[in-house]
Amino acid sequence: MGREDYSKAYKLGKKDYQARMLRGELPTLQILDDIMPEKGAYSEMPLGLVQIPIDQIAGTKTAGRSNSFAGNFMPILQEDTEFAYKWSDLSNHHVEEGIRDPIKAYEYMNKFYVQEGNKRVSVMKYFGVVSIPGNVIRIVPKRTDEKENRIYYEFLDFYDVAPINYIWFSQEGCFAKLQEAVGKAPGETWSGEDLLKFSFIYTKFTSEYKARGGSRLRITPGDAFLSFITLYGYDSIEEKTTSDLKELILKSWEEFELLQEDQEIDLKMKPSQEKKTLLSKLLPLSSPKLKAAFIYEKTPGTSAWTYSHELGRLYLEQTFPDEVSTISYENGTQENADSLIEDAVSKGCNLIFTTSPTFVPASVKAAIAYPDIRVLSCSLNTSHRYIRTYYSRLHEAKFLMGAIAGAMAENSRLTYIADYPIYGSIANINAFALGAKMINPRAKVYLEWSTMKDVDIEKKITESGSSCISGKDMVIPEEGTRFFGIYHMEDGHPRNLAMPLCHWGKFYEQLIRTIMDGTWKYDDNPSSMKAINYWWGMSAGVIDVICSQHLPIGTKRLVELLKNTITSGEFNPFSGILYSQTGVVVNEPDRSLSPEEIMTMDWLAENVIGSIPKKEELTEQAAPVIKQQGVIKKEG
Repeated sequence: MGREDYSKAYKLGKKDYQARMLRGELPTLQILDDIMPEKGAYSEMPLGLVQIPIDQIAGTKTAGRSNSFAGNFMPILQEDTEFAYKWSDLSNHHVEEGIRDPIKAYEYMNKFYVQEGNKRVSVMKYFGVVSIPGNVIRIVPKRTDEKENRIYYEFLDFYDVAPINYIWFSQEGCFAKLQEAVGKAPGETWSGEDLLKFSFIYTKFTSEYKARGGSRLRITPGDAFLSFITLYGYDSIEEKTTSDLKELILKSWEEFELLQEDQEIDLKMKPSQEKKTLLSKLLPLSSPKLKAAFIYEKTPGTSAWTYSHELGRLYLEQTFPDEVSTISYENGTQENADSLIEDAVSKGCNLIFTTSPTFVPASVKAAIAYPDIRVLSCSLNTSHRYIRTYYSRLHEAKFLMGAIAGAMAENSRLTYIADYPIYGSIANINAFALGAKMINPRAKVYLEWSTMKDVDIEKKITESGSSCISGKDMVIPEEGTRFFGIYHMEDGHPRNLAMPLCHWGKFYEQLIRTIMDGTWKYDDNPSSMKAINYWWGMSAGVIDVICSQHLPIGTKRLVELLKNTITSGEFNPFSGILYSQTGVVVNEPDRSLSPEEIMTMDWLAENVIGSIPKKEELTEQAAPVIKQQGVIKKEG
């Protein structure tokens, strides 16, 4: 039984992992050590044995087990691991006898982080247990002017008179309003009977509220509950039948939705043409259904690039459950790409995405052979009229990443780990270097290539003394590593600062909408022989940067400012006077590089220490990519 439960829990973990990645969130457990205030900026308060609400257990105290679980505490390690066997044994124990041993945890900002008992928490979350006993130490930060801090101190005052830890609010003043709404004077202590009554009423409400879809709203259940009892009275809920409560919650739904308007949301800065297409979300009755095929060079389990596109495919299915169906093919090569596309056509696919430059030749052949099928290839600087190509302006995010690294590297030494010297990657390197230099004029970027033969990158990092490193853009579930994005080395261990996000799902969504609303065909001008290339970035909502919670507030504000100026088109990372390793590239302060100049960039910024390798210096696995998309160094 335990093994079956682990298998189910494992699937839940993988699903949650993917969903969080699609939303641009940390996919694994949050680590308290990463978000705690600096030493001296908090105090510890032992709470003793506390009943911990299972939904408020957010992560772990240390990084040790963070990558063993998805963000929902479900396991993501393979089913044949020692970890899986231990989890299964705990599952059996819970079913047969029940888990009663208290865990050890820390509470910070009314969220709990496990020090001992992660697997116990995982098992009990799987079985839907409401709470778990735990010996808790509260981390109390110093008072600040930040909104969350002020709300937390209101909670502490409330907790002194009513030790309730399972309700939270998104706005200030709500704990005092709750005290009043339940008929208590300010500072009046709750009796044991009061606490039991509140637990019953709050649970009764939230179960129906969540069943109606409350978790999808951008408010807390506490916000909705306070609004509800303010409207209908606290005691009235206790007397209502389940059907009456459901009906009342349904009638109150607009009120709950209006509560969201109080929160500042700065999301998804999209082109104006996309906003127009939002008026037509459904396919016209005369339009055929879309069936899309995705051709991958590797597998989502072995390649971060493939995994990011797989997340995009899943996002597409979630966005258009009735209009679009998809299939995918893994381990594509130059040799089998033709047969994979043929198979997709035979299965009725009328839209094909080939997600690697390696597949450009096969894509062109298929487009010629099947003119009624839309074929798009994920590649840059590829000119073919028969297919459309698409790529992301990832250099916009890399510029912000460089700015973060420049601000956080105390010794001004950074390392950038690149993969292939292809079109687009050089722009990413230079954008990172320029971002670092803008914040720290002394910043030096040591460039290393992961596909170089006989190179020990870790040794190179040690020799350079870099404290901030730009590694791979993202991780895949099977990789238990924190060496991704921008990370700061502390005592030999990485501490993540930020990661770039290429949201291929939003990219694919916008392409699909152009087909749905008919604007796709307007690009097909028979009199024009120009190739069509989609090269979207922050302004289309497909590129972003996810910042760590412990970045200094000033750095976060700077990142947001730069992000907004790039999104609005007010700033181009490649603008003004630009210097390469060999001299001036642009000597005009008011000029910005054109898209073509950025795409075909074959030089490195002056503060980059390293070079663009020749193809003979690279491993065999790089050959197919370099052949199709390798940067051609201009002589002289």
